[in-house]
Amino acid sequence: MIRIIQIGIRCIAFFIIILGFSVVGAENEFKDTPYFTGMPSFKIIEGTDQEFGDYRFFNGKSCTTIEGKKYYRAYTLKEGAKQSSDLQISRNYSNSIRSMRGTIVFEGECSGADCAENCGGRMMIGKVTKGGNELWIEVAPFNAGNDYYLTLVVKEAMKQDVTASDMFDALNREGHVALYINFDTGKSAIKQESRPIIDQIAEMLKANPGLAISVEGHTDNVGNSKSNKTLSVERAKAVVAAIAAQGVDSKRLSASGHGQDKPIADNKTEEGRAKNRRVELVKR
Repeated sequence: MIRIIQIGIRCIAFFIIILGFSVVGAENEFKDTPYFTGMPSFKIIEGTDQEFGDYRFFNGKSCTTIEGKKYYRAYTLKEGAKQSSDLQISRNYSNSIRSMRGTIVFEGECSGADCAENCGGRMMIGKVTKGGNELWIEVAPFNAGNDYYLTLVVKEAMKQDVTASDMFDALNREGHVALYINFDTGKSAIKQESRPIIDQIAEMLKANPGLAISVEGHTDNVGNSKSNKTLSVERAKAVVAAIAAQGVDSKRLSASGHGQDKPIADNKTEEGRAKNRRVELVKR
């Protein structure tokens, strides 16, 4: 009988690994998420970590789907601890978001939103940039303040796998190609994960010595229009400098920026803004 139970446990563990997420272990092994801790009078009774997952965050009208590293924790009041209220739990985290200079996407009673997993009571949705990462958090208290769920997604930046031949074909076919090169927030420094794209642009130009391109920067509509225009120009110049540093004649390259003036997607959604934050290569 004991042997059968052991085999069953191993099968369950194997099944969990195949699904690509881990369940946090026994009570003394439970840990808070990397960015947000639980309230002192609460303990974690359940948790999962996913290397890559998605979650629908309620924005007051509909839901925004965010993808990335996903954490889930269920908290319950410790034995003998003073009871909190749903509002107290929600405010504890919304104040934390504000202290991190983040944004409260929604705070209040959620009702009638089928897209939101924990709709039906009080809910707090926040967004904050921390250490170069965009964090989305949902806190859903229930049971008169005795329990709450916390879901956190560390958003993964839009990535793009593109080859020199892909870009060259697109330039010949369309005259331009949109690339998603990641920069430090509000800056023109190219992030390390986007260096392979720069390498492929340089390879394409070296393989086609008669080709000249214009590098054009674009932003979403968050912030000031004038500063977005300046930022887009600086980012385009940074890409040109990175290409030229690989031995491509700078005379074959030019840089310009359009800021938020030429969107290709709806700036009202997170997904749309991500698509608008792009660099385009235009065949000259």
